Amino acid sequence: MTAKAPVAAWYVKGDDPALVGEEVRRLTRELSSGDATAVEDLSGEELDVAAIVDACRTPPFLAERRVVVAREIGRFRTEALEPLIEWLADPLPTTALVLTSGGGQVSQRLLGALRKVGHVVDATVGTGKARGQWLASQLQRAQVRLDPPAARLVGEHLGEDVGRLTNLLESLAAAYGDGARVGTEELGPFLGQAGGVAPWELTDAIDRGDTEGALTQLHRMVEAGERHPLVVMSTLHRHYANMLRLDGTGVADERGAAKVLGMAPFPAKKSLGQARRLGFAGVSRAIELLAKADLDLRGATACPEILVMEVLVARLSRLGSGRRR
Repeated sequence: MTAKAPVAAWYVKGDDPALVGEEVRRLTRELSSGDATAVEDLSGEELDVAAIVDACRTPPFLAERRVVVAREIGRFRTEALEPLIEWLADPLPTTALVLTSGGGQVSQRLLGALRKVGHVVDATVGTGKARGQWLASQLQRAQVRLDPPAARLVGEHLGEDVGRLTNLLESLAAAYGDGARVGTEELGPFLGQAGGVAPWELTDAIDRGDTEGALTQLHRMVEAGERHPLVVMSTLHRHYANMLRLDGTGVADERGAAKVLGMAPFPAKKSLGQARRLGFAGVSRAIELLAKADLDLRGATACPEILVMEVLVARLSRLGSGRRR
């Protein structure tokens, strides 16, 4: 029986450079069996395809396999990548090539050639349930053991900034030792600034009438998430505009709402439910508040932008809580 050829190449993709980098570190450790001398990491503005191919064609020295890492492969056009595509058609069995996303749109011809002899690794965390599963898997592999309250706190505190998780876990292991059990009290000093949050964290808090929670999410979006107030304003306008679009349609369920709004059933269900709670008068009042705040952000008032947004979010959340009573 002919022995199966070893996997020759990997492409690591993702929208968070920190997570892509962490996956590359994990992959190179595994491929090199922890031998750093077997890894050639190619990066920098002056990197060219010829250097990548030359590294791939070079046999390993004092190691079973040579690991070649080339970052931000999207910087190269398909024409320039032809020598690398040719190498992938007949790869050296003693070379493991790791490419990463970034730098621009990655050549589909390159990815097609890579898939024939390798794997595509997605380092994207995802949202909702997928994010929770990813976080749980990372904590399970960690050198320390977080108790359930501490694990929940990490997820809430990091928000969208999950790229900080690896450094956080490494710091905890350095402080408390491998295998240590970490609770919220031990975790607290290492958390740092709260991370950014997704837009629906803000709109959900507003819809609940949770003024304090909504203001907290607003600051996390603007400060840690680095979203400009006008970007947050756009999120809020779209949220209430969807409710306004449902008014008078006679839509009775989430499927009908999803069809009218052109979105997935779950967010459409939330828009429909909140539109019913506020009623036409409540939604109209929200649109008026948004219009005034938009003018204020564009110079109608001398108030700081964050103050304008705080007032708006507080009024919208009170509007929601008032309709519940």
